[in-house]
Amino acid sequence: MKLTVVGGGSTYTPELVDGFARLRDTLPVEELVLVDPAAERLELVGGLARRIFAKQGHGGRVVTTSDLDAGVEGADAVLLQLRVGGQAARQQDETWPLECGCIGQETTGAGGLAKALRTVPVVLDIAERVRRTNPNAWIIDFTNPVGIVTRALLQAGHRAVGLCNVAIGFQRKFANLLGVTPSDIHLDHLGLNHLTWETAVRLGGPEGDDVLPKLLAEHGETIAADLKLPPALLDRLGGVIPSYYLRYYYAHDEVVRELRTKPSRAAEVAAMEKQLLEMYGDPTLDEKPELLAKRGGAYYSEAAVDLTAALLGGAGNPYQVVNTYNGGTLPFLPDDAVIEVQAAVGPSGALPLAVPDVDPLFAGLVANVTAYEELALEAALRGGRDRVFRALLAHPLVGQYEYADALTDRLIAHNREHLAWA
Repeated sequence: MKLTVVGGGSTYTPELVDGFARLRDTLPVEELVLVDPAAERLELVGGLARRIFAKQGHGGRVVTTSDLDAGVEGADAVLLQLRVGGQAARQQDETWPLECGCIGQETTGAGGLAKALRTVPVVLDIAERVRRTNPNAWIIDFTNPVGIVTRALLQAGHRAVGLCNVAIGFQRKFANLLGVTPSDIHLDHLGLNHLTWETAVRLGGPEGDDVLPKLLAEHGETIAADLKLPPALLDRLGGVIPSYYLRYYYAHDEVVRELRTKPSRAAEVAAMEKQLLEMYGDPTLDEKPELLAKRGGAYYSEAAVDLTAALLGGAGNPYQVVNTYNGGTLPFLPDDAVIEVQAAVGPSGALPLAVPDVDPLFAGLVANVTAYEELALEAALRGGRDRVFRALLAHPLVGQYEYADALTDRLIAHNREHLAWA
């Protein structure tokens, strides 16, 4: 089995490699190819990857290359984890929206739109080159904003599934609180990428007993503290657990005030990446460093291994939270919207499981953001100031025309080098 990671020079990659090494019975990788144009970073990460494989007794070969076409040739699956513009672009995404009193964040709001505009054309070019070289390869997208990028891939006819680590993070936390193993936990996970709620926590599988009421009764304050939301809000939401991204919507002004008074997450990550790359250059390091857990993407490796194995007909968990076409699962959305839900995953792709009636409190926000994502994708594919403005005006974290106008100007000014039409 050959797997290719595009963006293989990312500091995330050792987390992924560690998972491939530990879970080789689930996903028997014979050749792992790391593709990245940043040669110096790539060699540091590739060297550590080889040492991780060697320490854990994995017989697979690790190859590094800056040649995308050669890297994806013959691959069974291609994982995308790239960041167009690097941390410098992320720093801008998290900064200029605050000038207009809006959330500065890299995956949602105005910053998320900027990232989508930079990313979608690049990902589609990569996917076309994968299709020319190996049309049967699966493309697994971990590149944010995952929902918009996955929709772009699927609409272009690619064999693609989107992946996020929010659900597997909840699975691990809930298992720890309940004193069970993560494999015992099945989530009724509902919504869009970075806009989701856990509406049930089942033991043993999709038909298992729902222990979410018990979880909230015994650990509600702990869960709410992790989300930085008041415990009473979880009750008022009807006994569901929102993802931490919902805080941007439920406590928008509070978050803006916080973001204006502390260093950006991008600045923190940039400093962390510098330290990680120095560590990766140590020839005695043969395991992922503890610092990597603070970088983000926790449990990414487990999720990626399970999804890849299931898509390739291996031993992966058949039920997984993924981003894929709605296809009537949420009847209030278009069929070609991309949703994030539990799905049955196998060699033919991901088929969403049935979802009970959705509370209008959640359905309204999901429908609103879905409309924004449609407009965002149109702007990413076709360009133009007016399309950017329309997408921002539609986003519930922007909404007002004066904000949308000002943010449009800032977005274009800060991203001109990445926008072919600007």
